[in-house]
Amino acid sequence: MALVLPSHRAPQPAAPAADTDIPLRVLTWQALGTRCQVQYAATDTQAQAFEAAAVAWVAAFEAKYSRFRPDSLLSQINAAAGLAPVAIDAEMEQLLALCDRLHFMTQGVLDPTALPLLRLWDYKAASPRLPTDAEIAAARRLVGWKKVQCTPGHVFLPEPGMALDFGGFGKEWAVDIVAEIARDHGITAALVDFGHDLRAVGIPPGRPAWHIGLEDPVTPGATKGSLALTRGQGVASSGDYLRRVVINGVRYGHIVDPRSGRPVANGCLQATIIAPTCLQAGVLSTAAFVLGITAGLELIQAQPGAEGQILTDKTRAQTRGFWNYVAT
Repeated sequence: MALVLPSHRAPQPAAPAADTDIPLRVLTWQALGTRCQVQYAATDTQAQAFEAAAVAWVAAFEAKYSRFRPDSLLSQINAAAGLAPVAIDAEMEQLLALCDRLHFMTQGVLDPTALPLLRLWDYKAASPRLPTDAEIAAARRLVGWKKVQCTPGHVFLPEPGMALDFGGFGKEWAVDIVAEIARDHGITAALVDFGHDLRAVGIPPGRPAWHIGLEDPVTPGATKGSLALTRGQGVASSGDYLRRVVINGVRYGHIVDPRSGRPVANGCLQATIIAPTCLQAGVLSTAAFVLGITAGLELIQAQPGAEGQILTDKTRAQTRGFWNYVAT
């Protein structure tokens, strides 16, 4: 099943090289719980219009879909779980349709209803503790995308305690939209980076490619090789070496497998994906990390234009075309 970016237009072909006389600018701001940065080449007039449009779009997206905003549409849907359907607009219908496709494509690994489990395994808790088997079982009963009732103009979570979370794909979707906004403003060279979920447009002025460093999961903060992007691809990595908690000497990562109700513990350290969009790269990196080498590589290879690498504590495995992007 191919994954298509759900936006106002299809992904565009690679942009031409940027004019070397146009400076490379950097826009940085905080949003979506992370650092948002765009490197781009533009004139003064283009830059002013693009920056205003990009920041405004991201702010509106976060206000509407963040589960951390009590007045967001997503929070309203969660608050009405087990009580009543909530009216939604066409954009939310589009995102819920995307949820359905992602759930199917990832074999249930990406489940937008997994929030009860994420809350249970809160690695940010002041006093982290291991959930009991009974607590895990109770949270798992609230998880299941197929339970969500979507009808034209409305969505309903039928059981009290159910909750939606777009954290598995929302930031990546936003990256792709900001890349489109750049193109809409005539920008032919840009690199959109939201918390290391990336999407390229064209190539940087005077350079052959955008070079993306690959973080070393064994030594976080250090890089171990890099990728070269020339065709407007997206890049994302998933791993549990940064966001995790240690309880009784055992490390528990932030990536929870909704099928088991527990953090992933299959030996994987990192999954890195290159794909036509950041959305596709981000979803595949998380799913491949959860599925492990064999099933993860099969999933990546089933997606047109996607290449990937999975590192475990013992080995490294890549799709055939991944090395074509490794910078030398």
